[in-house]
Amino acid sequence: MKKITCRRGDRLMGNRFEFTVIADSHDQGEAAIDAAIREIQRIERLLTTFDDNSQTAAINRSAGLAPVRVDMEVCQLVYRSLKISALTQGAFDITYGSVDKRLWNFDRDMKALPDPATAKKMVHLVNFRNVAVDLANSTVFLKETGMRIGFGGIGKGYAADRAKMVLSEVGIVSGVVNAAGDLLTWGSQADGQPWTIGLADPEREKGIFSSLVISNQAVATSGDYEKFVIIDGKRYAHTIDPRTGLPVSGIKSVTIICPSAELADAMATPVMVMGTRVGLDLIDQMKGIGCVIIDEHDRIFTSRNIRPL
Repeated sequence: MKKITCRRGDRLMGNRFEFTVIADSHDQGEAAIDAAIREIQRIERLLTTFDDNSQTAAINRSAGLAPVRVDMEVCQLVYRSLKISALTQGAFDITYGSVDKRLWNFDRDMKALPDPATAKKMVHLVNFRNVAVDLANSTVFLKETGMRIGFGGIGKGYAADRAKMVLSEVGIVSGVVNAAGDLLTWGSQADGQPWTIGLADPEREKGIFSSLVISNQAVATSGDYEKFVIIDGKRYAHTIDPRTGLPVSGIKSVTIICPSAELADAMATPVMVMGTRVGLDLIDQMKGIGCVIIDEHDRIFTSRNIRPL
């Protein structure tokens, strides 16, 4: 039977998600995409910080007061987030939601960096070590009053993994979930060819500088494509180092390739924060994960197991 390709996009979790599925029929493909969208909407209700009824909001309300019992999947996601924080020495930190919003009101007309001492003071509540997770009782506790967690750096990757799981459960053996540019692929295209993913060119809107032929892999990119500022001749990204409160510099984009969209999503920004040498050294010590970095001089660096076409 000839396979067909079904595509649809929707705004979910504050981002544009696009679904491509290879199906036996149009009806099967559309029903599968419906199921994937429902799953992401379910996850959004759990994780959003914009709804007082979400479990994330409940955790934040009880900061410094008491542990909060949450669904096991939320508890486990927090636990995995803390593992990544430890791995990246705090370059990834879900408590970044605690930062004072006055710190870095990003503006292309900015002429000076925040004062380092002021910046450090404004991020004093950002500390993943002050998050206590009790897997046995499925509770999460923020130890200091005023702390907040948020899943902006890992949530859409987790949602993409869950969407793929749901699609697979309803019989979709090939597809792509595009979560605001972070891609998760499995199987092959309708003609049997593998999926080809373009790597974004940080200097050209909608341009690519290279491509990867992949399947059963996720690709996530963190970059300063449009959000950067030049101060004293140096380019700074809108990305903040949660350990210092200061913007990062030296890298235009980081692309992570690995089987899990959650891990790819979570690792792209911290590698940008850590810098080329330290970031690639970390990636090279991890199994099943690759990295491509474009630095501020447009030089391309890759982990040992990646060679762009």
